[in-house]
Amino acid sequence: MIKIIDWEYPATLKQNAMKLKINLFILIFLSILSVQAQRKSDLINEINTLKTQLDTTSTALADSRKNEKISFAKSESYEKQVRDLQSANTTLLKNLNSFAQVSNKNSENITKALASLEEKESQLKIMADAIASHDSTAIVLLTNAKQTLGENAKINVSDGIIIISKDLTSLFGEDTASSLTEESKAWIGKIATILSANPEVEITIEGLSMTGDLNLPTLQAKAIANSLANDFGIKPNRVSIDAKDGGFKEGVKIKMHPNYKSFYTNVREGIKNGNK
Repeated sequence: MIKIIDWEYPATLKQNAMKLKINLFILIFLSILSVQAQRKSDLINEINTLKTQLDTTSTALADSRKNEKISFAKSESYEKQVRDLQSANTTLLKNLNSFAQVSNKNSENITKALASLEEKESQLKIMADAIASHDSTAIVLLTNAKQTLGENAKINVSDGIIIISKDLTSLFGEDTASSLTEESKAWIGKIATILSANPEVEITIEGLSMTGDLNLPTLQAKAIANSLANDFGIKPNRVSIDAKDGGFKEGVKIKMHPNYKSFYTNVREGIKNGNK
């Protein structure tokens, strides 16, 4: 029969085993603590890193908000500038339209003014031509009068009018008479010759007085007019008479001039026809 022997660990071995367990436990605990300490350190570092990132993000966010405000202010400024430019552009377009209208109106006015000037120039040319024609006639008439009456005749020209002067004695025999002498008929006949050669010419017989009495000068002028009509066939409508105070002069003046009514009518008709 086998006898089982009850084996027991020696006390020292038990103590060592206990110490080993304790040491193992401490080691494990320390390891846990070490791991936890390491994890805590990592967490702290991560927290610091996150805090740094948060601070950076906060700073960036603050800068972004600041820039946003600046951008918003600039945007409002730009929008205001755009509105001002649009308003200025609208005003400029209105001004351009107004300027175009004024320019067109001025152009029309200038065109009308030029047309009016051309019309006036045409009218002035017609009148100038008529006056030039009259001046030419006056030169011919003056030449004719000198040739007919002789170089000693008293002939003057004033404003295109041929003025022939004659004293009263040679016409009426004395200053106070109103009846023509027979000798004066020859001189009056020469006047009639000039008028016949120039049918467009009319005359005004002007009697001059030194006394202020115009009755006698009128009768003397009328006597010459009657002689021209009755003795030489000059139409009475070509002859007019007048009497004036001659101051210190007396006598008769024969003024040869164009038919003013006909002259005016011709000028008016010329202007009228020129405007068509």
